Amino acid sequence: MLDNFGLQPLNATVHIALLHILANRYGKQAIIVTSRLPVSKWYDVIKDPTLTDVLMDRLTANAHRIELDGETLKRKKACVFLYFFL
Repeated sequence: MLDNFGLQPLNATVHIALLHILANRYGKQAIIVTSRLPVSKWYDVIKDPTLTDVLMDRLTANAHRIELDGETLKRKKACVFLYFFL
């Protein structure tokens, strides 16, 4: 589970580790990603457009996306995105 994805920009080491994790789990085990950051902003967090495309392809190929709008315990009018990847 990747919780609160996108809170800060990712460095090169984290990029590669994340890519390996996704590649190893792809089609075998579920991955759950939670984020308050819309997918359109993930390119700003990852910084490398090519790597972002690769990661997004792995994450979204068999994904079930659930977008929740509404109040959270921490602030009103927050939006939380849940991604379930199989």
